[in-house]
Amino acid sequence: MEEYFTPTQLAKKLKISRQAVIERIRRGAIKAIKVGRQYIIPRQEVSSAGSEAKPLKKGSKHEDVLRLVKEKKIETIQLWFVDILGTLKCISITSGELPEALSHGKGFDGSSVTGFAEAQESDIIARPDPNTFTILPWTKNDFPIGRMFCDILNPDGTPYAGDPRYALKRILQRAKKMGFDFYVGAEIEYFYFKTDKSPEVLDEGTYFELIPNDMANNLRNQTVRTLEEMGIVVEASHHEVSPSQHEIDPKYSDALNAADNIITSRFVIKEVAQKHGIYATFMPKPMFGVNGTGMHLHQSLFQGKKNAFFDKRDKYNLSQTAKYFIAGELKHAREICALTAQWVNSYKRLVAGYEAPVYISWAQRNRTALIRVPLYRPGNEQATRAELRCPDPSCNPYLAFAVMLAAGLEGIEKKYPIAPPVEPNIYEMEMEERKKRGLHALPGNLFEGIEETKKSALVRETLGEHIFTRFILNKEREWEEYRIQITSHEIKKYLPIL
Repeated sequence: MEEYFTPTQLAKKLKISRQAVIERIRRGAIKAIKVGRQYIIPRQEVSSAGSEAKPLKKGSKHEDVLRLVKEKKIETIQLWFVDILGTLKCISITSGELPEALSHGKGFDGSSVTGFAEAQESDIIARPDPNTFTILPWTKNDFPIGRMFCDILNPDGTPYAGDPRYALKRILQRAKKMGFDFYVGAEIEYFYFKTDKSPEVLDEGTYFELIPNDMANNLRNQTVRTLEEMGIVVEASHHEVSPSQHEIDPKYSDALNAADNIITSRFVIKEVAQKHGIYATFMPKPMFGVNGTGMHLHQSLFQGKKNAFFDKRDKYNLSQTAKYFIAGELKHAREICALTAQWVNSYKRLVAGYEAPVYISWAQRNRTALIRVPLYRPGNEQATRAELRCPDPSCNPYLAFAVMLAAGLEGIEKKYPIAPPVEPNIYEMEMEERKKRGLHALPGNLFEGIEETKKSALVRETLGEHIFTRFILNKEREWEEYRIQITSHEIKKYLPIL
């Protein structure tokens, strides 16, 4: 009679956790029979199950993480990933589960995550990236918690098509084949409010203002120190234009790391604020009549240590590669806007008069242009970049970076010609002047943005069919939900007169 093991018995025999056995069963690495809600494992599976685990190489990143976890007595590790909207998700595991997670990942039900698997194909795996390991600074003194970003995989170990991080990795690999590394620096703007119920500000400060004994300024400084402890170098931070509006600028880095840093920064900004009873928000336009919250993205392509955007002989210090790249982003600006400004509220920010771009153009000094080539250090190779000004910090940075890069690379491949820069204030131009210059507007609302994205072969190819169709469906539902609402503005305006 054939002998069977329960997962608990097999775990003891292999000296691993019961959950690790369950993970291998779900992956198909261990063949088991399901009886009711339990698994039983035939004896012949024991030897193959025991041989599956491979020792970690000496000096590997995996080994470094395990050693650090042991040294710092870390008992809990958070595995981070995002859904297609960029919302942060987390699976917590114990240090005992870590070796298995590093080798094979941690299984979970993807059908409950926005844009991930359907119910009939729900089992997917989060495999932590050891290069992203850090300790959450606010936990160090009591019970330290480690954190790693994850790649999402199918049960057979192949990349999962719904993973935003994988979508960015694919286009970065394409850029690599063309000889380029894509670098991004983000200006992360946000508001501090006294509560999440209403936009009640902490201060009436303005651009770069330093207010004595200012709570918001203290929160921002504490946030910067926390980010630095996590290995994120911050180039600058300051008060922004609107009351209670602030900005933190992590140093530019390769696009994947930059996207990870944006997700981390958003979490830390909120965490530090919450610990002091304050609410931090990345809502693009929480208050009428003041500047909204953007996330200007400074982009450059490098070939080794050489900035491919720089040419000292050009009057703008821009190489032909940079001009093709900018032309590609301008050509596809309307198509990618729903990814860089993905919420109904995002388009309340993209209106004339508040330093947000409305028209598709490029310039150097003109802050009403969609793409700006900053002149902070003219002639400096490392500082040469293209600043895209339509994104806001509530977007999914992995998807936004992916479509931005795809548009730029297409410009390079197809040698799109670049229009002359537009330096006058576009808001103040007459309509005829804008027509004469061939200036087209960005989408005026989310519906218009979605319709442009739906027609885009570039976005569909870049994101893949899985993310593309689910993103569109999610945004159409958001628009319909918004469209049928009765707002307080309508009640106030129309009820007395109609």
